[in-house]
Amino acid sequence: MAYAPSSTTSGSTTSGIHLPDTARELVKILIAGPFGVGKTTLIDSVSEIRPLHTEERLSEASVHLDDLDGVREKSTTTVAIDFGRISLPGGIVLYLFGTPGQERFRALWEDIAYGALGALVLVDSRRIDASFDVLGLVEESGLPYAVAFNTFPDAPRHHTEQQLRAALDLAPGTPLVTCDARDADSSLDALLALVQHLIDRDPPEHR
Repeated sequence: MAYAPSSTTSGSTTSGIHLPDTARELVKILIAGPFGVGKTTLIDSVSEIRPLHTEERLSEASVHLDDLDGVREKSTTTVAIDFGRISLPGGIVLYLFGTPGQERFRALWEDIAYGALGALVLVDSRRIDASFDVLGLVEESGLPYAVAFNTFPDAPRHHTEQQLRAALDLAPGTPLVTCDARDADSSLDALLALVQHLIDRDPPEHR
């Protein structure tokens, strides 16, 4: 298992491994998306603890399994989970579980999804169709979710929100945002969009 360096975010209220004294509600969140979309990068950018990664180098054996079209520079893949944590104002603590994006990890994905309250689905606008399988898994699980388009330098800029929603066949109430997974503030904004969606679906007074 590999560990990434700790990162500091503007939304973090603690350092080290211990929960802040203000923690009141612990929430499990999935970070989902296809192979190479930036899940590991997003967790690295926001985690207030040293993120846990289970990455392995891509080998010739995976050439026919992992589609590298559009992500030729990628040399590793998550084979179990990525894990990070971030504390939000109001005592909400998000436990972030990054899930493998390949279909062959479906059984593992279902295990990781157990107990999650929602999912942030990352999409690469250069290869939107690569997200269909993951969106199907999330919808089959019944998890509420938000979609975040991770921006890449060579990504097309001409898509409107309406076109993106139509391409992904999103329900009208599903949050759709753009983010840069490398940037802590941008990644945090995407997570906050999901959290607000969860609150709107299940207000605290109804719990």
